[in-house]
Amino acid sequence: MSSHDKPRIYLSSPHMSEEGYERKFVQEAFDSNWIAPLGTNVNEFETEFATKIGIRAAAALTSGTAALHMALKAAGVGKGDIVFCQSLTFSASANPIIYQDAVPVFIDSDFETWNMSPDALAQAFKKYPNVKAVILVHLYGLAADIDKIVELCKKHNVVLIEDAAESLGTSYKGKMTGTFGDYGVFSFNGNKIITTSGGGMLVSNNDERIAKVRFWATQSRDQARHYQHSEIGYNYRMSNVVAGIGRGQLKVLDKRIAKKKYIFEYYNHELSELDDVMFMPVNEWNSPNYWLSCMVLNGKVRPIDIMETMEKENIESRPIWKPMHMQPVFMNFGFIGTGVAEKIFENGICLPSDTKMSDEELSEICKLIKGIWQ
Repeated sequence: MSSHDKPRIYLSSPHMSEEGYERKFVQEAFDSNWIAPLGTNVNEFETEFATKIGIRAAAALTSGTAALHMALKAAGVGKGDIVFCQSLTFSASANPIIYQDAVPVFIDSDFETWNMSPDALAQAFKKYPNVKAVILVHLYGLAADIDKIVELCKKHNVVLIEDAAESLGTSYKGKMTGTFGDYGVFSFNGNKIITTSGGGMLVSNNDERIAKVRFWATQSRDQARHYQHSEIGYNYRMSNVVAGIGRGQLKVLDKRIAKKKYIFEYYNHELSELDDVMFMPVNEWNSPNYWLSCMVLNGKVRPIDIMETMEKENIESRPIWKPMHMQPVFMNFGFIGTGVAEKIFENGICLPSDTKMSDEELSEICKLIKGIWQ
């Protein structure tokens, strides 16, 4: 069997429940004929999700990007406003800043968390005192050093938005990520720890702001017999079918986290003794969801060596996110830091972290990687 005849091992692919929870809720949507518009699944998904993470209100939207866009709008971010954004992240964390005609300033990470450096953030506040919001990202399911960042935001009276797209189920000192800031953003994209095929959620303890987001996300339709609009609206609400998938996936979130942790610990046990290998940091105050298992290489073996070796065997791996301040589209905006994000990007790799992987597949991956050092 050639490598391309072998079943592909994915980085992180959709994993529907073995119990068929998703089918049950989707079937209910079909049986009631609530397919595209809002319906019971949307309402229940919002309630169940908010309960699961321990927050008062949630709005189910078409994507995590839409949720972040609505968070910025709800925070009053507008033309010319400065928004601090973690640099080491995916572009969806930064794009909505531009949607609002605001100005991003990118903040470096630290090696201790791979997330926003509190020291760099403190420096940024000194250089840019008139800041409207801060977008903190919990990268790869690792919680940032949240207490220090919350303290800085409160000190400067700035809205904190947590991009928890990759960290659903991650806790910091026993409290779920996405619930510390004024707003929390989650993604259910196909590669996330649970998926609705596409979709997102905005959460907050501010019920009024979440209600306003639901209004904006439904084309800002005023309550009138005719179609009347007093504000610009968006077509951002999640469909009832998609929400049904989400309700089913939410039931297996804890199982998915357990498998992701198992995968990370398997890699850590098998590969951490290789020369110049260091795995992503797991701090004692952090209980990650281990969305992706990542490591950095500080020797002769480079990330591209592993990626090319794996690709020959039809196994997917990826580089660490390229920081936003290095992206052509964002290069002209400010950056505060010492190059930590750049070093993690240049030396980092995301290993296959698919929850459907078997021990045999994990063993094969580790054997391939070890072979590169021999």
